[in-house]
Amino acid sequence: MIGVAIQMLVGDKMKFFALIIGLSFASMMIAQQASIFTGYAMRAGAWVRDTAQADLWVMDPQVEVTIDFKRMTDTQLQRVRGVQGVSWGVPMFVGGLIARLPDGTIQAIRLVGLDDGTLIGAPPGMAEGELADLRRDRGVFVDQRDLTGLLRARRDTSAPALAIGSRLDINDHEVEVTGLYRKTAEFFWEPTIYTTYSRALKIAPPERKTLQYVLVKVAEGHDPAQVAEAIRSETGLAVYTGPQFARLSTWYVLIQTGILINFGITIALGFVIGALVSGLLLYTFVTENSRAFAALKAMGTTNGRVVGMVVVQALVAGLIGFGLGVGMAAINGHVAGSDGQLAFKMVWQVPVIAGVGVLACCVLAAVVSLSRVLTLEPAVVFK
Repeated sequence: MIGVAIQMLVGDKMKFFALIIGLSFASMMIAQQASIFTGYAMRAGAWVRDTAQADLWVMDPQVEVTIDFKRMTDTQLQRVRGVQGVSWGVPMFVGGLIARLPDGTIQAIRLVGLDDGTLIGAPPGMAEGELADLRRDRGVFVDQRDLTGLLRARRDTSAPALAIGSRLDINDHEVEVTGLYRKTAEFFWEPTIYTTYSRALKIAPPERKTLQYVLVKVAEGHDPAQVAEAIRSETGLAVYTGPQFARLSTWYVLIQTGILINFGITIALGFVIGALVSGLLLYTFVTENSRAFAALKAMGTTNGRVVGMVVVQALVAGLIGFGLGVGMAAINGHVAGSDGQLAFKMVWQVPVIAGVGVLACCVLAAVVSLSRVLTLEPAVVFK
C-alpha cells in the first residue's frame, strides 16, 4: 500500500511539484529566519566569549549589557582581590568615545583599557603585531575588518587606509595603531579599540568612577559559584561567569530591541504559509483522487489503511520539502554570510525546529484531507 500511495502522490507531477515547492518555501523561511535570529542572539555576547581568560566578571549591579557604561570606584578592585578564593583580579575600562581619523572622519568607538601588567582581556587573535605592542607609546589595537569598514576614510576617499603606524585622535588624544586583531562579529556595530588601562584613563574624560569591570580568576581548589557568592556578599557588586554575562547581554538585546518578536512573527508566518499551501494542495489531491480511494475501499481496503496511505503521502512530501528547504536556507546563509555582515548561525536546533514545523504542517493537512477520505462511499467508483 505504501508503494501505491507514493505512485498516487507523484502521478500528477504538476500538483506534486507545487506541493513540494510550498513546503520547501515554508521550511526555508523557518530555518533561515531561525538561523539569523540565532546568529544575532549569539553575537550579543560575542565580546564576552572572546574574553575567556577570566572565570568571573564583577561589575556594578545595574549593568545589563556589555555596553552599559555604569562604572565603579577604583577601591572596589582591592575589595574584590581581598575575597577568599580569588587568585587574581584585574581592572578593565570600557567606554564610548569619539575618534577622528587622519582625513577628519569622525567615528564613535568603544575604547577598552586592559590591565597594564597582564593585558588580561585582550582580543582572541592577532592579525598583525604582537600583544606586547599594546604597551608601546600611545599604542592601540584595531580590528582588521574595521580598516575597510567603519574606520575607513570617508571625507577623503583617496586617503590611505589605516595600518600599523597610522595615527588618529581619540577624544583629542593622539594614538598610534601598533597592532591589528581579529574578533568574532558582534551585535553592536561601533569599532572596538584596545589600549592599556592607564592610557585609557588618560584618554577618557575625567570621572570619579572609572572602573567598568574586574576580571577574576578563581584560585585552584575553590568553587567559582561559592567565590562569586562571597564577592557579592562582601562587596555588594554583581558577579557573573562568562556564559552568564553573555546570556544576560543576549536577553537584554532580544527584549529591548524587539528582535525576538519580529523574528517570531516571521517564523510563525512561514509555518502558516506552509500549513495553508500544503493543506490546500493535499485536500485538492485527495479530492481529485477520491475515485481511486473509493476503488480501494470497494476492494476491501479498510479505513485504517486508507488513512495510512494519506499519512504516508503527507510525510513523504514533508520530508522532501523539509530537505530542500533547509538545504536552500543553508546555501543562502553561507553565500550571504560569507563576508560576516549577515548574522547566520544554523545550530542543530534550527533544523529540528524546521522539521517539527513542516511535520506539523503536514499533519494538519493530513487531518483536513482525512475528513474527505473517511466519508467516501465505495459506490462512488461505479458512478
